[in-house]
Amino acid sequence: MTSSITIATRESRLALWQAEHVQARLAGELGIPATLLGMTTRGDQILDRTLSKIGGKGLFVKELEAALAEGRAQLAVHSLKDVPMELPEGFTLAAVLEREDPRDAFVSNDYASLAELPEGAIVGSSSLRRVTQLLSLRPDLRVEPLRGNLDTRLRKLDEGGYHAIVLAAAGLKRLGLAARVRALFEVDQMLPCAGQGALGLEIRADDAALAEALAKLVHAPTLLACEAERAVSRALGGSCSLPLAAYAHWQGGTLCLDAALGHAEQHASPLLRAAVAADVTNVDAARSLGQQAAARLRDLGAGSYLPG
Repeated sequence: MTSSITIATRESRLALWQAEHVQARLAGELGIPATLLGMTTRGDQILDRTLSKIGGKGLFVKELEAALAEGRAQLAVHSLKDVPMELPEGFTLAAVLEREDPRDAFVSNDYASLAELPEGAIVGSSSLRRVTQLLSLRPDLRVEPLRGNLDTRLRKLDEGGYHAIVLAAAGLKRLGLAARVRALFEVDQMLPCAGQGALGLEIRADDAALAEALAKLVHAPTLLACEAERAVSRALGGSCSLPLAAYAHWQGGTLCLDAALGHAEQHASPLLRAAVAADVTNVDAARSLGQQAAARLRDLGAGSYLPG
């Protein structure tokens, strides 16, 4: 396949970096030229409410999927953490690329770490996953909403609205902003969300030629880890309204999966944690591991944490 394609992407600086990265790989590794179609999604437009109250992370992908359905684009590039666990009929994830740093980053102009924040400090984050884990580490903190693209969030910190904010390390590193990171949360402190740090390439399910070409870009270890993580969320009905974390890492041929669930409304409730591991060689085994982790969380009382 050598004909030119169009890549649908959000227009934030990070989204454009990600799309341009894929564009370069298509040209360099597959010989496929591509142009970019920048789009503004509803998730980018509505910044005064949390995602859990306006329809979830799917608001970042719907317009891009419409472009695929209408033939205006053949490929959409997403941060995998923004991709709903169930894609609409007619679409598929054709590739998952090698993961960047999956951890969360502590960003502050005045404090070097979470431990250094004064009592009652204001920390910015609209992620329920981050809110519940921050408060489990520091119950005294005031965690206030923070929406917008990465540059907007940094600007709001610089304007003095927060003592610190929490961002995905991957985005900062991709944009050359690693110097803004004061500390990285290790995964035993703050477990990432499913797919954090990875890029997903979505296409129409009937585009077999493009699917075959993009398969060459798949990073199998990242794909299997993310499939396990996403299976936890899928099994629990996960969305951005659920403070669920899942992160898988490799030890040789063994995939080790950790999951944590907080209460969406009662943030003082203890985090439920599960850890499972298995030798994983294919997607079905990865998903089975994720389902095992979800079952462990249910055994620990997840049912009372889930929306009715």
